[in-house]
Amino acid sequence: MSDDRELKAVCRAFENNGNIPREYTGFGRDISPGFELKNLCENAVSIAVIMDDLDIPFIPAYNHWLIWNLPAMAVIPENIPCGAVVKELGNAVQGRGYGKNRYRGPKQPVFVRNTHRYVFRFYVLDCLLPLEGTAGKKELLKAMEGHVLQKGELCGKYKRGR
Repeated sequence: MSDDRELKAVCRAFENNGNIPREYTGFGRDISPGFELKNLCENAVSIAVIMDDLDIPFIPAYNHWLIWNLPAMAVIPENIPCGAVVKELGNAVQGRGYGKNRYRGPKQPVFVRNTHRYVFRFYVLDCLLPLEGTAGKKELLKAMEGHVLQKGELCGKYKRGR
């Protein structure tokens, strides 16, 4: 990483390690939360976001959402539209997370009773990535190698029935 300032991600809907409101889950409106990125490096060209569920048995991180080529902006709006290309956000690309080109919030099956942690990882990049919407998490991580200026994360929790 080439920038010494720590990237801090903030969400108005929930605090770090706080509970994700139902609205942002598959039991509610299933819309992406909005985020504010503090200390964004001035050399930033684009931003990528990866959201994973950390508490699926036998899977270290189950991917729910991928988006990259977001413009370098301090505020990522909530309710990002579905689709591989998001024209409203400078043609940002949503990859195949949870099998779809869109945000997919927490939605544990009926037999899951424990709280799950969902980590949102933010990557500030020095370029736009030449990836199509068919790309998954592995392809995104590989494409970002050598281009990450800053990174930060925010964790939210959700338990079915809340």
